[in-house]
Amino acid sequence: MKILSVNAGSSSLKFTAYEMPEEKVLMSGYIEKIGLEDSFYTLKLNGEKIKKDVLIKDHQEATEKVIEELLAYNIISDLSEIKAVGHRVVHGGDKYAASVVIDDDVIKTVEDISSLAPLHNPANLVGIRACMESFKDAVHVAIFDTAFHQTMPEVNYLYPVPYSWYEDYKIRKYGFHGTSHRYITEYVKKMLNKEDINIISCHIGSGGSITAIKDGKSYDTTMGFSPNAGIMMGTRCGDIDYSLAFYAMDKGLSQKEVDNALNKKSGLLGITGDYSDHRDIEDAMARGEEKAFLANDMYVNRIAKYIADYYVELEGKVDAIIFTAGLGENAIAFRKDVIDHLNCLGLEIDEEANDGIARYRDKQEGLISSAKSVCPIYVIPTDEEVMIARDAYEAVK
Repeated sequence: MKILSVNAGSSSLKFTAYEMPEEKVLMSGYIEKIGLEDSFYTLKLNGEKIKKDVLIKDHQEATEKVIEELLAYNIISDLSEIKAVGHRVVHGGDKYAASVVIDDDVIKTVEDISSLAPLHNPANLVGIRACMESFKDAVHVAIFDTAFHQTMPEVNYLYPVPYSWYEDYKIRKYGFHGTSHRYITEYVKKMLNKEDINIISCHIGSGGSITAIKDGKSYDTTMGFSPNAGIMMGTRCGDIDYSLAFYAMDKGLSQKEVDNALNKKSGLLGITGDYSDHRDIEDAMARGEEKAFLANDMYVNRIAKYIADYYVELEGKVDAIIFTAGLGENAIAFRKDVIDHLNCLGLEIDEEANDGIARYRDKQEGLISSAKSVCPIYVIPTDEEVMIARDAYEAVK
């Protein structure tokens, strides 16, 4: 059965076509700068990467381009072969604790809670509508980033603000990257042959979040009401004193300018002034740039603090700590720095094992802790797209 996994952004559309239940990737692609004159897309097929510069004015045209390529490369011979399309939706509020088949009520609900994710949900809906128009015979399924975290207890998802804010405005911690953390949880359950696992899942990429998983369920997570909470990231500030935003506005910045700065000009970029990608930070450190060292140290420190926090929250009963996503999977020295900060808890890296694991090395996953470590530490590549495909497949199998 052929399933399509779709992730639509405001000016982009990622897709992967799978043969299910084998989870065989047939083709993947990334369409960028939709609506701009320099739009283009990249396809991956049989290990080959193909880039095409094409003017794509909107998401409907982007979807039509996906169809064109699926047909051109004989992935499908007819649109009816796509039995289901899984759509990533960033925010499901407290309405959805699992993936759901999309109907008019789901679309309305996602629209109604778009104020909780104004940069993401409207874009997700544009992609959903475009795909529903093109793949009329397919079942369309919404997979929510927030769903996995709906198991958090009140003590962890409520903020110490007037309770009426939660009742009236739904202000609470929601958490994000849930599809990735759920993939890691399911993977480790199978790996350890244990259902009620306690793990600390560290999704560290350009955006990042850490989740404490207790008895196989999300128990606490670093991202909060928005994806801008928790650890510092490539361009996001993470946890800050809220009053500095009002102070900055008193000094003449507008609300929009402050919000833009905290989301798009902070984090690694804010400290260095030049680099939001940690690979650039590493290159700058090699050149001896002081701000690059400062940004790296701040990043390491904040991640280590949250791992320590969740280690205590799980009462030291931790089956594994997992590094995943782009930086977690590939930044060898960075992983060592984080764990070295946690030696006092009895966590210890095996340098040789750690050095051997990255996307560009012979191994992409495995154990990186030493025999002395109080709990194992692993690198495991995440796969949000396959989780989307699995949920879509479950809806139609």
